[in-house]
Amino acid sequence: MNLDRVIAVRNSKTLYRDGDLCIKVFDESFSKADILNEALNTARVEETGLNIPKVIEVCKVDGKWAIVTEYIEGKTLASIMEEDPDNIDKYLEMFVDLQIEVQSHTCQNLNKLRDKMNRKIGEAELDATTRYDLRTRLEAMPKHRKLCHGDFNPSNIIVTGDGRLYVLDWAHATQGNASADAARTYLLFCLSGNTELAAKYLDMFCRKSDTAKQYVQKWMPIVAASQSVKGNKEEREFLLSWVDVVDYE
Repeated sequence: MNLDRVIAVRNSKTLYRDGDLCIKVFDESFSKADILNEALNTARVEETGLNIPKVIEVCKVDGKWAIVTEYIEGKTLASIMEEDPDNIDKYLEMFVDLQIEVQSHTCQNLNKLRDKMNRKIGEAELDATTRYDLRTRLEAMPKHRKLCHGDFNPSNIIVTGDGRLYVLDWAHATQGNASADAARTYLLFCLSGNTELAAKYLDMFCRKSDTAKQYVQKWMPIVAASQSVKGNKEEREFLLSWVDVVDYE
């Protein structure tokens, strides 16, 4: 396996290309259970028929765990949006349509989004009263079984030369409420500093999915608290600030 060509370097992992293969090599500190879960999530999502890089194998490379998938030739939607800002609305519409397509599928063997959020709220730097309020709100939200990506943002979308869209990185995939996944995407745009695009995204998602904006907003404190467990200090502070933006009923 040739690891001469580096595609990307991220926290605790490095991505390489070897011909038609993409090799994601994890640092020794990365949990083996999380690596195997990511491969399993991807294999399960493959069964939906969505355009995603298929898993080829899970192996060890120089003593480190690695997931080998198909390499998808193309550009990320994030880079395309950056290179062609005049057409940002067109690209945002492509992005939202793809997210709604993903959420139209079910994948019943995935972990439940509600269970993951409940666990993450317990790990967040919050007092017991706030954790109780968040869990009460979470329990009251409608229970759905839609496919949720968990990190749906333009950098995880590859646009091929013939215009096909592929969705990468299914490490955080769950089954649950689509509006929770939309709330996560909205917060990701905000974290990147693009609040104007975040607002456009939310308006477009709600219009195209026929979802009340208030419903997605109800998820934001829950999603922000659950996501605050990871990330740097500035991201945690930003996300935790969202926990207090809604009065609890």
